[in-house]
Amino acid sequence: MQDPNERRIIQEEVVQTPQGTHASVVEDRVRVMPTPAEQQLASLYRAKRIVWFVVSVIIAVIALRFVLLALAANQENAFASFVYGLSGIFVAPFLGLFGAEPTFGTSYYESASLVAIAVYLMLGWLISKLLELILAPKLPPVM
Repeated sequence: MQDPNERRIIQEEVVQTPQGTHASVVEDRVRVMPTPAEQQLASLYRAKRIVWFVVSVIIAVIALRFVLLALAANQENAFASFVYGLSGIFVAPFLGLFGAEPTFGTSYYESASLVAIAVYLMLGWLISKLLELILAPKLPPVM
């Protein structure tokens, strides 16, 4: 049985012309096949990239909300309204954490947005670590 953590399986093929004893080599091919462990690692890295992409988009929207509120962006503007509506979904669990709700149209330092950013970063890190525990290839026992 082959070790699943072995780095690579290499298969070589030689293609020859069909001319009997005077056959000449036309082409040498080397095909590199990933091992099962490498395939598992590729799945792990892809899953982690997806998680961090989603977390990054959420954090970017919340950070944009924080800046727009700090600069007193007009809520009636289409872009500001879109950002407030989209980010409101992610900031809602943290609103009122420190008392006051945001007032649109006046400069407002929304600490709930900063807490939300920190929580979503920790959540992304936690999911990433769980994926490592679940999808990482298992090492063979040392004897």
